[in-house]
Amino acid sequence: MPPVWYYLMLASAVFFSPGYSFNGEQAELECPDDCDCHYFRINWVTDCSNSNLTQIPYDELSLNVYVLDMNDNLISEIKPFPADIKMRRLQMADNAMNELKKESFQGLHYLIDADFSGNRISKVDPDLFEDSAGFITLELQNNPLEPVEGPFLSISTLLYLDISNCTLKYLNDHFFENISALTTLDLSENPLNLLNSRAFEPLTSLETLKMNHCNLTLITDDTFVAQQNLKTLELIGNNFVKHTEWAPVFSHLQLLEYLSLRNSHIYHLSESMFDKNHYLRKLILAENDLSGLDVGETIKNLQNLDTLDLSYCNLTVPLSEDTFANATKIRSLYLSGNTLFASDLLVALSPLTNLQKLSLSNCGLRRLPDTFHKFKSLQELDISHNPLNDAFVKLLAPLETLEYLNMGYSNLSHIAPTSFSKMTSMRRLILSGNDLNNLEAGLFGNLTRLESLELNFCGLRRPLNATLFFNNLTYTNLTELQLAGNPLRVSKTGPLLPKQLSRLQTLDLSNCNLTFLPPEAFYWTRNITSLTLAGNFFTAPTDMRFLELLPKLEVLDLTYNNLTTFSPKQLSLNPQVIKLKLIGNPWKCDCAVADLWDWARMQKGDLGVLEGSTLGAADVTVGKTKRKRLLVCNYDEKVPLPLVMNKTATGRKPFKQQRTVSTTNRTWAKYVRESGCEPSPDFTLQRAPRAANDDGEKIRIAEHGPNNWASAAINACVVYVTLITVVGVLFLITKRKRIERHVNKNN
Repeated sequence: MPPVWYYLMLASAVFFSPGYSFNGEQAELECPDDCDCHYFRINWVTDCSNSNLTQIPYDELSLNVYVLDMNDNLISEIKPFPADIKMRRLQMADNAMNELKKESFQGLHYLIDADFSGNRISKVDPDLFEDSAGFITLELQNNPLEPVEGPFLSISTLLYLDISNCTLKYLNDHFFENISALTTLDLSENPLNLLNSRAFEPLTSLETLKMNHCNLTLITDDTFVAQQNLKTLELIGNNFVKHTEWAPVFSHLQLLEYLSLRNSHIYHLSESMFDKNHYLRKLILAENDLSGLDVGETIKNLQNLDTLDLSYCNLTVPLSEDTFANATKIRSLYLSGNTLFASDLLVALSPLTNLQKLSLSNCGLRRLPDTFHKFKSLQELDISHNPLNDAFVKLLAPLETLEYLNMGYSNLSHIAPTSFSKMTSMRRLILSGNDLNNLEAGLFGNLTRLESLELNFCGLRRPLNATLFFNNLTYTNLTELQLAGNPLRVSKTGPLLPKQLSRLQTLDLSNCNLTFLPPEAFYWTRNITSLTLAGNFFTAPTDMRFLELLPKLEVLDLTYNNLTTFSPKQLSLNPQVIKLKLIGNPWKCDCAVADLWDWARMQKGDLGVLEGSTLGAADVTVGKTKRKRLLVCNYDEKVPLPLVMNKTATGRKPFKQQRTVSTTNRTWAKYVRESGCEPSPDFTLQRAPRAANDDGEKIRIAEHGPNNWASAAINACVVYVTLITVVGVLFLITKRKRIERHVNKNN
């Protein structure tokens, strides 16, 4: 066992390390004014994203920064970073850069990953990261790269490269010459049309290759001759012509495990196509016109096949008893969107005794095959969007292992109370889109493990009642209930849902023609954390006393109702609210808007609590149509417009320009800045002491005073004196014990 001084020295090393404060917590490091900094586990993260910055705040960065996030800014150029900076990951996505130069990244010896996606980069210096000896990941997707002559990059350690949607039309013979260690390459959404087979020759270590939506029309026999280690290949959304010979192409890929040819205009597959691919486990052929395909002949050699997706393939050759005879290990089978017959399925599916997932959605089935008793391990079944007759639902009864069942939009008007009696493993049940006016007593009684129940658009006129479940039993796993689109008639008093659903956390009552809910609506269901009331007819926040019974509420969705005003006081008993959705209501421009704004900014510490108060991720997604859905209000045309005021209150940005009125519509942000509303005394600027990281963990942010050298020196002296004192005391105690032992021995 090490002596006491060893542990004391170890403790002092921890105390004096740069990342720790003297009370055992991680210490605050330097942080730029326009950024938010925190620890992710033990790594210092500097988040300067979405801050309208035109340059990186080099002088304010800590040399110990682990992740620097500069995404969504206006930076057009990167200058050299401070010497000795220990940055591992650099995020520069969605900026305004046109070129990546070698000198910008000199001295970054610790850099591992970099993301430059969504810029305007056309030129990339091949020697970009020559000082970064351990660099492994580079993201350049969504940039207009110029044609490349010679090697694209010279990074011998690079393992992951994403250059999807970069306008590349051609790959020269030497393109990948100096990045031969690549294991993952994404070339999707480049108009390559034809592939240069010699370009891929250096990539002998490649394991994952994605070339989706590249307008490929032909792949030659020798294209993948060097990719003998390839395990995953995606060729989704291309335009292959009929004369492509696939057997020679795939003959080189003997270790292939995953292949997707979804929606690639494939019309013919030869019987020898997969003769060499004995390790193929997942095959996606969906959304191709394979009307003449003999499924059994195509997969006869794929004895290790685990997943087969033939959805929407226009299959016309009937499925026979030999179809899956050589592929009995299939556990996931997707046949949706094909015209199938129960008699064919009865014999074809019989060998698949290991089946766990089966999708027969939208297959025109008027009855079900009497074969489900053979599937002892079936966990997921989708038979939605079929014109089934109620009488055939009983064929599902033997499925005791089923965990997911989708019977939505299946022309059902009646479900016998014994239909689910043996499905005691059920976790998610979807019955949406069926005309189920009356649900019989005991229907859900045996579903004691049910987690999610969907009854959207079922014509229900009253919420679920207690008779559907066992009496005196709480369904502890049932946390999600969806009742959207039902014309509910709600009583003016009493609970909305029965006591058996007391563990409910997510409830969807959108588009239910609701004008009110009684104050006791959630008397039995007080654990709700997410409540959706969108698309109803609520008009007054004073009618929402039912919120008082939901102390754990986190998300409240009131979008597209008839609300003109809403006060934070309505949420005084809901302290856990982290998202309030109010878009689509006819809001009146008054001080209630300003109160909500101040509540989100000052009391909650995050304007994002009000969905639509600022731009969200969907509003700035690269490559997609942007729909800005912001919170707006309207001035009363009968009331004179207020004068512009220079707001300097805490939490408000000053509005200094004279307003010229061209419309009575205002975003909430503009209204708050120009209104004469005083901030409510109930709201004080305070930030939550905890922040959530990407894993959902809670990270405690150290709370320290000014981080200056004087206070640090004083603290160091205090700790030093304390340590010396402890060492001295331990020394004296040890010496005294030795003397006592010596005296006792002599006596």
